[in-house]
Amino acid sequence: MSIVLKPLLLSAALTLLVAGCGKKHEAVPAKAAAAAAAPVLEGEVGIIARAGDIERGESDRSVDWVSGFEKETGCRVNVRMVDTSDEMAALVNQGGSDLVIASGDTSLRLIAGGKVQPIDITRIKSWSGVDPRLQNAAWHTVDGKHYGVPWQWGPNVLMYNTKTFKTAPIDWSVVFEEQKLPDGKSNAGRVQAFAEPIYIADAAVYLMGKKPELGITDPYELNEAQYAAALTVLRAQKALVHQYWQDAGKQISDFKSEGVVASGSRLYQVNALQAEKPAQPIASTVPAEGATGWADTTMLHAQARHPNCAYAWMEWSLHPKVQGDAAERLGSVPAVPAACGNNALLGVDGCKTHGSDDFDRIHFWRTPQAKCGTGDCVPYSRWTQDYIAIMGG
Repeated sequence: MSIVLKPLLLSAALTLLVAGCGKKHEAVPAKAAAAAAAPVLEGEVGIIARAGDIERGESDRSVDWVSGFEKETGCRVNVRMVDTSDEMAALVNQGGSDLVIASGDTSLRLIAGGKVQPIDITRIKSWSGVDPRLQNAAWHTVDGKHYGVPWQWGPNVLMYNTKTFKTAPIDWSVVFEEQKLPDGKSNAGRVQAFAEPIYIADAAVYLMGKKPELGITDPYELNEAQYAAALTVLRAQKALVHQYWQDAGKQISDFKSEGVVASGSRLYQVNALQAEKPAQPIASTVPAEGATGWADTTMLHAQARHPNCAYAWMEWSLHPKVQGDAAERLGSVPAVPAACGNNALLGVDGCKTHGSDDFDRIHFWRTPQAKCGTGDCVPYSRWTQDYIAIMGG
């Protein structure tokens, strides 16, 4: 063998060795590689939510978006239910849960208090399917960071009795001003108001039409004069209010048996009354001034103990089937437009029935801040203090 041939043979041997190593590396199954890179699911996830947000078919077998998640992921869902936004904030402060489904009157408080953390939307594969109008919404996006995934939304409608109102009320004055209703009777003792401080914004929306000279452009950004005007409306309303409502079931009962004929409400109550047999004489409208509204966000707790199961739930919550089923249950509009029109429970016209066409007329709940777009505004702490005083008389 010549001296020239030896290096060539050595080089060929090295080439074959390297090629062989490469083939062994390529032989690793793609599924195994993906499994090695996937986050380890912790086996459970704790969620703070309102009634109806988390359903496992206990009251209606057709309404279950928990069992499938648990079977697919192995993450057991533990739920703590709340009735009010303040109760929700208190539970989040106590810790122990991984996720909270918060409305806009709570979400910014949780962000400002460091109780929830930004999420990595690259881990949410279905993020692109979220309604673009909600992806960067102000109630869950701060300084370009997302603090959760949109869940459901809807308007706070004016619910009314069709025996009293043969045609829909044209504005919110029927619940804010003393007057004779179309049946010839006063509205005193026949209307209700929402029992949470964010309801001050409803008075502000009413004033946007009633007193445009106040210059209210955002019902959650009120200067002292605008805020004082809203409180004046609410103090006058106190004499008309049959009851301040929080519980949907209690409001449904009041419209059936307590002579209540008009109130701000949600489509959940409207749909429940219309679905009764015989159907109750109830309808709803979004008056000329527009309305406040709610948009819920599934947010990740700052000290989440099961973050991987939490991310798995956030992804699951955006599946069109889950979104559509939840919208039918809650009387809401899905955050994922693909859920509209092809859901067996929601039906073809479900999204429209639940207010999807009213998006641009809704002032979505947002926690009032001291520093706002118009300068100095009245913060939520004042709203809480003053509204409790009004309800207490």
